[in-house]
Amino acid sequence: MPRQLKLRPLSDEELVAIKALASAEVESDVVARRAKVIAAMYVDPHLTASEAGLRAGFRSPQMGPIWVRRFNAEGIAGLGDRERPGRAPVHGPEIRRALITLALQKPEDLGYPYDSWPLKGLQRALLDLEGVYLSDSTIWTWLDEEGLCWRQQSLWPEMDL
Repeated sequence: MPRQLKLRPLSDEELVAIKALASAEVESDVVARRAKVIAAMYVDPHLTASEAGLRAGFRSPQMGPIWVRRFNAEGIAGLGDRERPGRAPVHGPEIRRALITLALQKPEDLGYPYDSWPLKGLQRALLDLEGVYLSDSTIWTWLDEEGLCWRQQSLWPEMDL
């Protein structure tokens, strides 16, 4: 029979931080759920890591032991997300800001023959002004994330009615 995973002793500072994270509404739900695993095992030392994970809201019984092991090894920092592999962003935040700034200006004021920005016109203007080509999907995504949307070929701030 495999040995039961135990939670290591918590320092006073860690205990305060775990309680705060487990009940925080400001922290992401993900970190709060991970902290709930640790808090549950602290409150009930006979609880298994798998049971604590299920009580915290994880669907898989393997998640509790994962977070207990990471907490035991790394402390509070271990409950956060690690960097994930993947392609680095091609364009930095300065290009994103340039797009948003451009999209909020009237094309006529910049010498473009439009009353409002068509997608290809915005794309061309950014290439002219910044020397950067952005794909249609990147423009759509960035504008959407800023709360801007296209309506009848016009760019408007999205409003909740």
